[in-house]
Amino acid sequence: MSKLYWNIRGYNSDRMMYDCEVPVGTFSEKQIKSMLMCLTAKAGLHPDEIVGAYARRRSKVANNLLDVRKDGPHPVYMCGTNPHFVARVVKQED
Repeated sequence: MSKLYWNIRGYNSDRMMYDCEVPVGTFSEKQIKSMLMCLTAKAGLHPDEIVGAYARRRSKVANNLLDVRKDGPHPVYMCGTNPHFVARVVKQED
């Protein structure tokens, strides 16, 4: 029987700096996105960059450094550029 897990990885350039797996039911989609934003901010953003990421779009200080993108038909979420974090659903066989 297979189980579904969130595989969460962090990269600095092409070097993996974080890797973990948690059962899918542990997080909602909103929590996954929020967690990726937090991990990305903690791993490499300056406080001014974090402030800009939360500012209203098109304001003078706004940026998109913490935007979460979804890719593919299966849940794959990405946040950041360098460093960046990725969360994807994977199957593990027992």
